[in-house]
Order: sequence, then structure tokens, then C-alpha cells
Amino acid sequence: MPKTKRKQRPQPKDLKTGQRLATTARAVGQGIGAILRGKHETQKGRKQLVSEAKLKSILNDWPAPQKNIANQMVAKYGLPNEATATKLFWYNNGPWKRTELSRDIVLHHWPIVHTDFLTQVIDYRVPPHMFHLIAQFDGSIICDRTRGEVSARCDSESANVLGMNMVHEIVAGKRTVEEARRISCESTVAYNLGRKAPYAERLLFEVPPGGTQDLDKSEISGPIVRQMAGKITDIVTGNGREATDRRTFRHSKVRRA
Repeated sequence: MPKTKRKQRPQPKDLKTGQRLATTARAVGQGIGAILRGKHETQKGRKQLVSEAKLKSILNDWPAPQKNIANQMVAKYGLPNEATATKLFWYNNGPWKRTELSRDIVLHHWPIVHTDFLTQVIDYRVPPHMFHLIAQFDGSIICDRTRGEVSARCDSESANVLGMNMVHEIVAGKRTVEEARRISCESTVAYNLGRKAPYAERLLFEVPPGGTQDLDKSEISGPIVRQMAGKITDIVTGNGREATDRRTFRHSKVRRA
């Protein structure tokens, strides 16, 4: 079967100035509205609920591992709030801010070869200078500075709980990355053997009820003045100088004869 060529337009470079300004203006206006409402994010999907019939239809051809977790989630948290053919979403379920179960998988080799498909999120602030420690501990745990969230993606809720507990102990200075990885491996095996493994059984710290976001600060006023002056110079001289110094260049491939 021939491959379908994806349409490449419009790329950022292809947008006209009016389109660029309108795109930015819409987002800025929406941001100002959010500030006025005192909201830094939205989760409209939490107001929805998927019917049992629709869920059954979606899960009909899902792989066994994902279908098993879907059944566990429904038994524990009820029907999902949103669903597509390849994803299920729960909001504010138990300790989690969001839960996303995917039909698709990501292969992961640590602590043993397995697949990641269950992502669960909490509000939690990881200092930016510690992000690299979380990445070194587990590449499937992601810190979101702006939203003030940490998401864990693995093959089960217990694995995500374990990961979150280790994140907390790393941030709190209770464990090094190496110690957290060792404890995670030991706890994974212990939990699956039915031994006491508190790290994998429940979150052992108080999950913040929001207020963890870091929205940064606006620094655009100076660039507006400088780039407006540059735009006027472009028009007057007819030269389109690059707006900033560039240190990355895309080299075209040279065909050999």
C-alpha cells in the first residue's frame, strides 16, 4: 500500500504576519481571561461520563494488559469521564488529578522489560534544579513546572504509586537517585510476591490540593520595542535581517553523483 504523503502547510514560516499576530492575540486574550477568573488551567472533561455500552465497545479489541487495567480502574473509580478509540480518561479519581489509560504502549526496559500505558498525575512542585534527578531516577516520570504537576507512566497503579513515593523522597532529600532506583526494584518484586511493600501500596505523603503551579513571569515588553524597531528597519531598507543571533543551522543533504 503506498504511503499517504502528509500535508506540510501551513508551517510557522508560511503564516502571514496578520495570521501570526491573530494567533498570539487569541492566546493572550484567553490568558488574560483566565487571570481575571482566577484559574490557571481547565479540565472540562471531568464533567463528562462515558456510558457502559461505549466503554465495552471501545475495549472490545484492546490488548489484554490494557483491558485488565481498564477493568481495575472502573471497579475502583467508576466509569471514565472521557474516551476515544485509543484512550480513557478519569479526572479527580482517588489521589489522582488525572488518569489516562492508553491502548498504545511505550516500551520501557527498567526495572524489567515492560510496556508503559497508564499515566497518572498529581499536583506536586518539583524545584526546576531537581528535574534532572527525577529524569535520572525514571525516564517515565515527567515534571511539568508550569502546571505544577508530576506524571508517572507505567503498567499499573501500584507502579505509579511507587514512582511518586520515590519522587517525593528524592525531592525531600531523603534518598539519592541510586537509592530510589534500588528501593523501586526491591519494592516492585516484593509487591508482586504479596509481601508488605508500602511504597507500592499507597501514596505516603500528603498530595497538595493545588497551588503548585509556576506560571513564570512576562518578559516581552523589551522585545516588543526592539522587534518593532527592527521591523521598521526591514521595511525602510528592504533587507530582512534575522531578528536574533542564530546558532543552529539546518544543512541540506548533498546528493552524491
